[in-house]
Amino acid sequence: MLNITMEINRITTFIRNYCDKADLNSLVIGLSGGIDSALSAALAVNAVGATNVFGINIPYRNSHPDSAADARIIAQHLGIKIETIDLSSMTDSYFDAYEPKAEALRRGNWMARIRMNVLYDQAAKHKALVVGTSNLSEIMVGYCTQFGDSACAFEPIGHLYKTEVWEMSRQMNLPEKLIDKIPTADLWEGQSDEAELGISYKDLDEILCAITDGSTEMYAMETVKKVKKMIKNSVFKRAMPPTLERL
Repeated sequence: MLNITMEINRITTFIRNYCDKADLNSLVIGLSGGIDSALSAALAVNAVGATNVFGINIPYRNSHPDSAADARIIAQHLGIKIETIDLSSMTDSYFDAYEPKAEALRRGNWMARIRMNVLYDQAAKHKALVVGTSNLSEIMVGYCTQFGDSACAFEPIGHLYKTEVWEMSRQMNLPEKLIDKIPTADLWEGQSDEAELGISYKDLDEILCAITDGSTEMYAMETVKKVKKMIKNSVFKRAMPPTLERL
């Protein structure tokens, strides 16, 4: 059982120490309106103060309006500045000119990477570090875009399962609207994280814990095999690009 209070303090210290080592005290974070970015922003505020955290909402033209609204809700709740930078023209100019038949997944991966370009440029503007927003559940099964949402200076909640993210968010009194909403990267209309994963976060976390502990006997073998395959097939996303050793 995770000691949430102790973990909040530990993450806050981790962020503060990382900023000290980099000799930077400002942070930029993409605020999607989801609970992962909301919790990451709250922990960032704990570490460096609200005036040193800059939230960026980066919608596409068909993003759900609730996403931007919820991003503003958490920004107001935390007392941080938020700026909206629309990536529609950046995305459409490429696909309209060169890849008009590209499917939703390709477009979604493109947008995830363009969003990170925007965040890193904003970090340069504010002399800041880019805060990651991925949780352990998604990292372990590779539910991220390589060099997209997986790109950042550090991952404050990268060691927390999704269910622990919800638990910590409640303890930190983040808006219930964000905690209770259906998780989505909002990269295309109707997109849902759990639908894409093919498993609920609750079940995924239980199986991930069981795999780690070596106690998967109580779970359906097909589901365990599926999760293990997801972990195996996404190893490349959790490693630096390989290179040969010098002879």
